[in-house]
Amino acid sequence: GWTTPRQAAVYATDEVGNPTILATFTVIASLLPLAFVGGLMGPYMRPIPINASWAMLFSLLVAFIVTPWVTLRVMGGKVHPHKSAGGPDQETKGEHRIERIYTTIMRPLIERPKRRATVLVAVAVLLAGSVGLLFVRAVRVKMLPYDNKSEFQVIIDMPEGTPLEATAAAAGALAQTVRTQPEVTDTEVYVGTSGPINFNGLVRHYFLRQGPNVGDIQVNLVGKHQRKQQSHDIAKRMRTLLDPVAARYNANIKVAEVPPGPPVLSTMVAEIYGPDAQRQLEVAKQVREVFETTPGIVDVDWFVEADQPKRVFRIDQEAAALAGVRPDMIAYELRTAGAGAEAGLLHEARGREPIPIVLRVDRSQRPSLGDLEGLALPSMQGRMVPVASVARIEETTEDRNIYHKNLRRVVYVTAEVAGATESPIYGILDMKKRIAALSIPEGYHIEQLYKAQPTSEDRLQMKWDGEWQITYEVFRDMGIAFAVVMLLVYVLVVAWFRSFLTPLVIMAPIPLTLIGILPGHWITGMFFTATSMIGLIALSGIIVRNSILLVDFINLELEAGAPLEQAVLKAGAVRFRPIVLTAAALVVGGLVIILDPIFQGLAVSLIFGVIISTALTLVVIPLLYYLLLLRRGLPVKDDGDEAAHSHPQGELS
Repeated sequence: GWTTPRQAAVYATDEVGNPTILATFTVIASLLPLAFVGGLMGPYMRPIPINASWAMLFSLLVAFIVTPWVTLRVMGGKVHPHKSAGGPDQETKGEHRIERIYTTIMRPLIERPKRRATVLVAVAVLLAGSVGLLFVRAVRVKMLPYDNKSEFQVIIDMPEGTPLEATAAAAGALAQTVRTQPEVTDTEVYVGTSGPINFNGLVRHYFLRQGPNVGDIQVNLVGKHQRKQQSHDIAKRMRTLLDPVAARYNANIKVAEVPPGPPVLSTMVAEIYGPDAQRQLEVAKQVREVFETTPGIVDVDWFVEADQPKRVFRIDQEAAALAGVRPDMIAYELRTAGAGAEAGLLHEARGREPIPIVLRVDRSQRPSLGDLEGLALPSMQGRMVPVASVARIEETTEDRNIYHKNLRRVVYVTAEVAGATESPIYGILDMKKRIAALSIPEGYHIEQLYKAQPTSEDRLQMKWDGEWQITYEVFRDMGIAFAVVMLLVYVLVVAWFRSFLTPLVIMAPIPLTLIGILPGHWITGMFFTATSMIGLIALSGIIVRNSILLVDFINLELEAGAPLEQAVLKAGAVRFRPIVLTAAALVVGGLVIILDPIFQGLAVSLIFGVIISTALTLVVIPLLYYLLLLRRGLPVKDDGDEAAHSHPQGELS
């Protein structure tokens, strides 16, 4: 019979209504668990599942209300032959061509078990090979990629005790070298103090840097569109230029990007714990040597000050008392001869606070250490008493800073990652065996921890921290979220299809997304990041939607009396166009964000994942569901179907 456009809109909406509702809720189920990811990425990720879930619900209303109405307005008064599942159809030329091509490809796979098995095994091999790219480091895992900023910093640490003038000379030479590069617009040099606080200053505590042996160079670059290289590549190139200059001045430098990544003390951090402070230092020194001799590990440093000689005037209390000199008199005299001592306060009528009066000797006339011993000060009896007669100089070493983390004494060894991998995960893999092989007098191997601090300080232990810790926590939470996604999707599909095996078939394409995602990262040379993982989780819901559309149509055809083989082939051919159009829309959406350095991983996951998984879904899902229904004893063909096989142009009815 013939139907009006209004009837056609009702039939079309009814045909895809149930699978559309289920598919919408599977996509929501795949995104919502991301809202419960904690730690660093939680606040950044929470808007994604919340906004996307509301968007999916709204899109469901649009699909059922707005789309049919707009279609009616566009179609006007046209009438079309009535279609019903399993009944004779009047197809367009495009639909018939798609059906013919799809049937030509799929029928041999369905009819011949060997070909069917070969295809499924080939897909499994592709999946294993794609996952193998992670293990051979063809695809590199990193928490977040480097951003493209228009600035970076050069942090300068001179040996303790270096005068301010020497630090200024080193900073000036380094700044001069930096300014030779065409991408650099200007530099600001800070010596003896820190630069204005920024992300690095806040997270890496650079704003606390004070003293004559520290320096900071702020480097500003031209705009992103005026240079070919990203700031990370420029920073890497700059490090190779600055290292020889720093070595000439005996300076330790760090090229710190702004921001350098997650908010951690340094990209790579080794925390040394143990029962004895001296042994912690000795082990930390060995670990630092391992860092310095490992390719790709740069800007190595530790939170340990070099030994600084210290001379202490030790007062002989008995001799001072006999000479009539108080200890505070000696201290005041020495301060006045050196850095200066406060002599009193100046009260000014216009001033709100008194001004201290500091008495000190001119820098050119300040006495040396030997001269200080020759100083004399009046005693209570009125005679002059030499300092050397009541005090002696002792040679000692300045006390080092002691660092604690969660009340446990710790020694930090820090570094950055550069070179081929640029991810701390691979730096740890390269160094963990060498650190485990370190020989220590205690007679045991240094235990390396990856998740949490040691529970006891009875043994020497090392904790890997820095970006690794954030990476572990984020991917752990996202892995748990992905597992919850699988469970929710499975429960939804079980409730809808009332089968425990059908959901397994529908969810089979989820791992197939890796066949596109991982090779996609390999081809583009991008890191597999947290945003890539978001793309993987989001794709799981989208791909399940495609599977639901195919399985639902197969069930409709079977209910209409079609044989199994015909139903399977018809489902793939009819659902081919909406599935491919959905994938194409996702690819276009991914192209919009692929240029952003942070969200490139998400774009690559969406684009490559949806292309490959969609193509495989159109093959794998019909095959798997065919095998499942075949085991249930459904009729495969009928006589009419045999006749259709004999004619190359025969339509499936």
